[in-house]
Amino acid sequence: MNPLKIIPLKFIYRSVLVVLLMFFTISLVVVLKVNITSLKMSNSIGILNGQKLFVEFFKAENHSFFRKLNTPVFTIPKITNVAFQIATTIKPTDIRTYLGNEIPGLRMHETEIVVAGEGTNLRNLPKESAPPNKALLKERQASEEKLKENQRTDDGQLKNPENKTVFIYQSHSWESFLPVLNDAKIPNDAISSDERVNVIGLGNRLASDLMSKGIGVEHDKSNMTQELLKKGWESTKAYTESREIVEAATANNHQLKYFIDIHRDSLGKEITTKTINGTSYARLYFVVGKENKNYLENLEVAKELNGELEKKYPGISRGVFLKTYKDGNGVYNQDLSNKAMLLEIGGVDNNLNELHNTIDVFAEILANYYWKSNESKVVNGSG
Repeated sequence: MNPLKIIPLKFIYRSVLVVLLMFFTISLVVVLKVNITSLKMSNSIGILNGQKLFVEFFKAENHSFFRKLNTPVFTIPKITNVAFQIATTIKPTDIRTYLGNEIPGLRMHETEIVVAGEGTNLRNLPKESAPPNKALLKERQASEEKLKENQRTDDGQLKNPENKTVFIYQSHSWESFLPVLNDAKIPNDAISSDERVNVIGLGNRLASDLMSKGIGVEHDKSNMTQELLKKGWESTKAYTESREIVEAATANNHQLKYFIDIHRDSLGKEITTKTINGTSYARLYFVVGKENKNYLENLEVAKELNGELEKKYPGISRGVFLKTYKDGNGVYNQDLSNKAMLLEIGGVDNNLNELHNTIDVFAEILANYYWKSNESKVVNGSG
């Protein structure tokens, strides 16, 4: 029997009859002023569970949807789950959809956990920092003492390969870290245009690491706060500004394939730090925008890199997350390449040593993936 055959008329008649019967019963209860508690009602008409009743009727007329007709176990086919979600906006596997209308703010976070890292759950989803404003003119100053402890001496000696294939940028370049700022105590204090203590510094480290592994890099170091202020734009337009930067880069260099937007989270150290074999790392995670044509390809890249990171450094990743317009930009310029990623490294409480350890690890994994992909192309005759 074809499972998609037209529903018989008697099925429709039964459904209409049940609905009319329910309305009649309710009207009778109201007219007679019968006192019925929710518990009594539940016990009395438990069999009239809407979704179950629908499926029972459907099963009676279309057995091919149910492979085990004699089993007492009730099974809802996938097609019914989809219909149920459309009708009720409830997704059985996501508790937020059950409580979203009852708990204020719960539906604001629509982030989907694709790959959950160690300890990752709905209570510690990625958290964006508060957007900066003109108060940045009074931003926190860098701690010179802390910077001296983490000074790298080989950056200026590295040769950047001629063929540049990786582009690094920072849409929220102001995102900084409390341990390397003077008089900074709360997450909202972790703001600075000094690239030695913000995510541009992490971009510098990543660029150096990749160059040392034979990979050519272009690194944009735009002060996004100043660029936004010049245009009179709010910080919410940061991705519009960074998009112009990425598009200009691709127009000038068609060899660019990998695009890495570096950020940092605003959660505390207990969530963003992991000790592995005696070494402390700032945990990282990947964000993929679901609102663009390349999202499945970009998602696969993120999942593969995440998997390799976890193999060598278990617990270093908080996972891979999908975001829509409801919980962020939703695109993150990832429609411009099928190898684009938004990489969040550490949180406001991580120090430079922890951050640099993670950058070095990520560069190692990315370089391995990069050269493996290039070898694959040569073997397949497309290199």
